[in-house]
Amino acid sequence: MAIFKPFKAVRPSRDKVGLFATRTYLSYSKKVLKDKLENNPYTFLHVINPEFEKNKKIQTKKKYNLIKEKYLKFLNNKIISKDKKSSFYIYQLTEKNINYTGIIGATSSQEYLDGTIKKHEKTISKREKLFSEYLSSTGFNADPVLLTYKSNKEIQKIISTVQKERAEYEFTTSDKISHKLWVISSKEEIQNISKKFKSIKSLYIADGHHRSASSARLNTSKNSKYFMSMLIDEEQLNVFSFNRVIKNTININEIDLINKLNEVFVVKKVRKIEFNTNIKNEILLITKSNSFSLTPKKGTYNNDLLSILPTSILSNNILKPIFKMDDNSKEINYISGKISNNEIFRIINDSKNSLAFILKPTNFNDIKEISDNSLVLPPKSTYIEPKLRSGITMFELEKNEP
Repeated sequence: MAIFKPFKAVRPSRDKVGLFATRTYLSYSKKVLKDKLENNPYTFLHVINPEFEKNKKIQTKKKYNLIKEKYLKFLNNKIISKDKKSSFYIYQLTEKNINYTGIIGATSSQEYLDGTIKKHEKTISKREKLFSEYLSSTGFNADPVLLTYKSNKEIQKIISTVQKERAEYEFTTSDKISHKLWVISSKEEIQNISKKFKSIKSLYIADGHHRSASSARLNTSKNSKYFMSMLIDEEQLNVFSFNRVIKNTININEIDLINKLNEVFVVKKVRKIEFNTNIKNEILLITKSNSFSLTPKKGTYNNDLLSILPTSILSNNILKPIFKMDDNSKEINYISGKISNNEIFRIINDSKNSLAFILKPTNFNDIKEISDNSLVLPPKSTYIEPKLRSGITMFELEKNEP
């Protein structure tokens, strides 16, 4: 049973939502971030970057206090305000004619702990603790965890009916992605949505493992039993791989590398930078001068859920034995599978002593099976869309217990 409840969101006014909502600040270059902070007084980036005004690095705990101060200042200036009624929020973002639509509400931290909300990624305890401290100090969260569920026609019918009405928000951002938000505050509709989700056995984390784990930590230490999530039909997800660019390969000769790879892979030179077989754990190797298809030989891996994954095969048969690297090596750049293979080839040619490994994306049914068996994927195995905008809805922890 999935517990899903409405909450009173803190959110920007309709005329400022396009200026306020933002991508994660880590996705901006320093130059672009500086430009946005200097030229947009309404952006949420001001709240989470108090160092900008101080023009200096600030200690973590003091920074959290300044974030809360800035948040309260935005509330006082009515740039953002808290809804008077507990509501669900239907959020749709459209990128290149692909619609991603889900319902934002409050999910149970206890269901994360007892396994109703299933994970597929290993979390780092240090990051969990850091984000728990952030949440505890600031008292709000602006980024919904992306959870997914098995397709349900009745839930889809509810969403489609609401979308016939005028959206509360409708704006397009500079990355050419359009955003819409509908507010559901009637008791009858709220009860209907909550009831439909009670029939769903499991929810799966698509994006936000550390946010979920951090909220669960708070659940055991203080009154924070829920966290903000967007629930989306699993068929709407778009799963990409994370490809690897290996830097500083000056001591790796291409001929020697191919000879070593021949021991565990069927290696074929390819003219086009594209996969050569239907085998899901085929890997592409891109060097400055050539591209190769690598297909694992029999006996290279065990036939279990994790060993057959491209990320596992790459790590166990190439990165560790040949490059003496683990998944956390500083010499590895992880690049989203959204970036074209030709663009990665350009990156390799523009850099010194680099090469790349291109992986096929992991099927979401495989991800679910891994989650159902309480296993976790290797680091950077998946890049899942949609990527939600920060600040469209915000969740106040203690004040917002549904």
